[in-house]
Amino acid sequence: MRSLLDAVAFLTRVPVPVDHRRVPDLPRAAAWFPVVGALLGAGLVLLAVALSGRTSVLVAVVLLVVVETAVTGALHLDGLADLADGTGGGDREARLRIMKDHATGVYGTAAVVLALLLEVALLAELVPATGWVDAAVLGAAAWSLSRAAMLPVALLLPYARAEGTGRGVVDGLAVRHTAVGWVVPLVLCAALGWTGMAMLAGALVGAGGVGWLAHRWLGGATGDVLGATAQVALLGSLLGASLVA
Repeated sequence: MRSLLDAVAFLTRVPVPVDHRRVPDLPRAAAWFPVVGALLGAGLVLLAVALSGRTSVLVAVVLLVVVETAVTGALHLDGLADLADGTGGGDREARLRIMKDHATGVYGTAAVVLALLLEVALLAELVPATGWVDAAVLGAAAWSLSRAAMLPVALLLPYARAEGTGRGVVDGLAVRHTAVGWVVPLVLCAALGWTGMAMLAGALVGAGGVGWLAHRWLGGATGDVLGATAQVALLGSLLGASLVA
């Protein structure tokens, strides 16, 4: 249970009991990341379905994204923005320096705006086509895949900095943590049939793309890379669902 609470505290702004005398065991908590994602996604999509009965689907989906951003503290969007800005650097050191800068540049702003637009557009298409149960499973699968996608990237890539927020996840993460973490999203995808398989493929392509970019340009992963991986994998999974819906 402590590992689950650590995962909630790491991925969201939901207040949970925290023992400040201990250092969170993030590798063990990482196995719970997809569970946190599944709960978040199911709740968000069910909220959109409920609101769509009282307002337009577009408004309902925008409110979903507003709630998501508030609950997660825009954690993954921040990673996406920083990684996008970092691509403007001329070498590895410059890219890492740019990514650490708190200011957001044109690349980062464009990446966040486009990501939010695509998320809203995809959800606006998917939400009306699902009932309550299917909506809950689809949301759980998409957000669970998003959080699970971070694990193989963290497992396979070294940490690119001497220190940072994501180092606690990357250092010490083992195959067993990754394998356990992927159980929930795989079960959810299986429950959705071909739609789930398309979502799985989209998430893997998105995560693989970000991981390849991080390996080529940074020589490893950072907290921003993991955040970007989660955001891109979410969009990939929703796109996969949209293509077979």
